[in-house]
Amino acid sequence: LADIKVPRTWYIATDQIVDFLHYNNLEELNSYKYNSAFYLRITYNNVVSKIKNSRLPPNTVQMLRLVLDEMDSVPIIVRSSSLLEDQQGSAFSGKYKSLFLTNRGTKAERLDALIDAVLEVYSSMYNPDAIQYRREKNLLNVAEQMGVLIQEVVGQQVGGYYLPAFAGVAFSHNSLRWSPRIKPEDGLVRMVMGLGTRAVDRINNDYPVLFSPEHPELRVNQTPADIRHYSPKYIDLINLRENKFQTVEAAQFLREEGANFDKLHNYVSVYSDDFIEDKNAFTLDTQKHEMVITFNKILTKTDIPQKICRILKVLSQKLQTPVDIEFASDGENLYLLQCRPQSGGIMSAPAPIPQNIAQSDILFTANRFICDGMVKNITHIVYVDGDEYNALSSLEELYAVGEAVGLLGDLLPGRHYILMGPGRWGSRGDLKLGVRVTYSDISSSAALIEIAKKKHSYTPELSFGTHFFQDLVEAGIVYVPIYPDEPETIFKDNLLLGCDNVLNKLLPKFSHLEKVIRVIDVPASFGGKTLSIHMNSELGKAVAFFTRPQSANNIDMTSRPKIWQTESRQEHSQWRYYMAQQIASSMDMEGLGVKGIYLHGSVNSQDAGMGSDIDLLIHVGKQNETQKIKLENWIDGWSRALAQINYLRTGYMVDKLLDV
Repeated sequence: LADIKVPRTWYIATDQIVDFLHYNNLEELNSYKYNSAFYLRITYNNVVSKIKNSRLPPNTVQMLRLVLDEMDSVPIIVRSSSLLEDQQGSAFSGKYKSLFLTNRGTKAERLDALIDAVLEVYSSMYNPDAIQYRREKNLLNVAEQMGVLIQEVVGQQVGGYYLPAFAGVAFSHNSLRWSPRIKPEDGLVRMVMGLGTRAVDRINNDYPVLFSPEHPELRVNQTPADIRHYSPKYIDLINLRENKFQTVEAAQFLREEGANFDKLHNYVSVYSDDFIEDKNAFTLDTQKHEMVITFNKILTKTDIPQKICRILKVLSQKLQTPVDIEFASDGENLYLLQCRPQSGGIMSAPAPIPQNIAQSDILFTANRFICDGMVKNITHIVYVDGDEYNALSSLEELYAVGEAVGLLGDLLPGRHYILMGPGRWGSRGDLKLGVRVTYSDISSSAALIEIAKKKHSYTPELSFGTHFFQDLVEAGIVYVPIYPDEPETIFKDNLLLGCDNVLNKLLPKFSHLEKVIRVIDVPASFGGKTLSIHMNSELGKAVAFFTRPQSANNIDMTSRPKIWQTESRQEHSQWRYYMAQQIASSMDMEGLGVKGIYLHGSVNSQDAGMGSDIDLLIHVGKQNETQKIKLENWIDGWSRALAQINYLRTGYMVDKLLDV
C-alpha cells in the first residue's frame, strides 16, 4: 500500500460554520430544522439565497486564497464533510452538496467561484431532505456542523477535457453476490471511466463495471453480448473549454479523443462479430473499432483489484467496522479519495426456501443478485404495470405515478406493503425506464421489487453502492430484481391484474392512473392470507408466496401515521376553512356582482383530506360580461395558488383546489 496516494486536500473545519453564522448574524438558522416540512419547502430557496449572499469571515477567505496559490489551474472538488454525514449508521451520502470547479480564469474569478461553492455546501445543510432524514433517524437534536473538504480532482487532460482514467466506489461487505464463490466479506467495486459520479449515483440509462476485488475474474456478465450491453455508455468529465461539468457519450468521446487518451487499450476492449477482444496500444484503432469499456486488462493484468482489496481490509480492521471508499486513478497511480463507515442496515441471515409451497400460492421467484433475509405479513402490494406505464404519453403522467407512490406510503401500513414495478426506481434520466421516486416516497415500504421485461427495455441494475441503494439499506428495505423472460423465473402478473384495485378508494385524485398503478389488499384478495418473501444468497434463490399470517398481532396497521386519521382530517379541514374565510373577506362582492358565498362539502363537515376540494357556492346577481370574466379569473387565481400551497404542505399535487 506504500504507493497508494491521497490527492492534495484542504479542510474548512466544522467549527468554522459557527463563525460564519455569527459573522453574518445568521444564528437564527440554528433552530431552522425544527420547522414543519411545509415551512422548510417554501423557505429553503430563501435560506440558500440568504447564505449565498453572505460573506465568509476574512480568515476563511485568506485560507482559500492560499489554497488557490497552491492549486494553480488544477480542477478541484468542494465536498461536504459534516459531523453526522460521516458517522456510523447514517446514510447522508448524496443529501449534501459536492461541486466540481474547473479552477480556470483570473485569480479573482477562481476565488469567487470557490467561495460560492463553499457557501452552497453550507446551504445544503438546511435542505428539507436532509432535515427530514435527520428527523426520521432521531438526529434532529444532535448538533450538526458542516465541514468543507477542498480536494484536487485526480485525473489527466485529454484534449479539451479533464477526467480520471477510472474511478469508483468500493465496499468491504457485499450483500449482493452473483457467484457462490464470492463471500460477503470479499467486497464489491463499482468502477467507471471518468469522474466517479456515475458510480455513486443511480443512472437509469447506464451501468458501471462491477467486480469483487477478491475475485476480479468472476464477472457479473459472461457473454460478449451481455458484456457489451451492460458496459458504461457515458462518461462524466470536466470540459475545460466550456468551463463546466459535463456528461458525454462514451463512444463519441473515445472516437474523437481516443488518440490523446494515454493507455486507453488498458480500459477498453473491442466488440466484433459477437466476440470481445483485448487489443494493445498498436492494434487498437479508435476510428474503426467498436470500443467497449470493460477494464479487462486493469482487472486481469494489474494489481489494482488486490490493492483495493487490501485498502478495504486494512481500513476495516483499523476502524473496526466495514467501510466504503471512493478511489480514482490518473493512469499512473491509484488515489484514495474518501473513506466512511459502510451503511449496515439490517444484516440478515439466509432464509430457508420452502419446498412444499403450492404452485397456486407462488407470486414470483428470483435467482439473480439475491440478498439474505425474510419479509413477512405483507398486507398490500403496490404494482406499477410496465406495459401501461410505458404507454403513458406525457411527462406529467409519468411524474404523477411517482407522486402517487409517495402518497400511498402515508396511507398504507408501514413495513407491511411492497412496491413492484418496471425498471430502475429512483434513478435520474429517462422517466420511461423507471419510476421517479425519492427516499421519502418509499421509506415506509418493506421491499422494492424491480421487474425487467425485455419488451420495453426495463432493466434493473445491481445498484449496491449508489446513494439510492444506501437509502434502501439504511431503511431496511429489501431489494429484489426479477427477470420474467428467463425460463426458470416465475412471475404471475396476471394474478395481480385480476385482483381488485383499491387505488381509487385511497387516492381518488389519481383514479385516472388505475390501469397503471394497482393497489392490492392481499388478505381481501387471497382469502385472509398475507405475502411472505424468503431470500437466500447461498442458494441464489428468492420466493414470494401467499400464506397464513403467523400472528395477527404482528401486523401493526398504525405503525405509520395515516393522513386520513381524524387528527389529520381536522388539520386539513381547519386550514381549508381558514382559507375560505380569507376568500370571502377579500372579495369585492359589489364590484363583482356577488350576493353571497357559502361553504359546503367536506370542509364544512370537518372531514376534509389532503386532496379534498374547497366546495364553494357563490350566489351572483345581475352581472355584465366584464364582471363575470373578472370573477372567474379571480377564483381561478385563488384556486391555483391554494393548490400549490397544498402541495407544499402535503406533497399532493392537483391543478386547482376550489370547486365552485
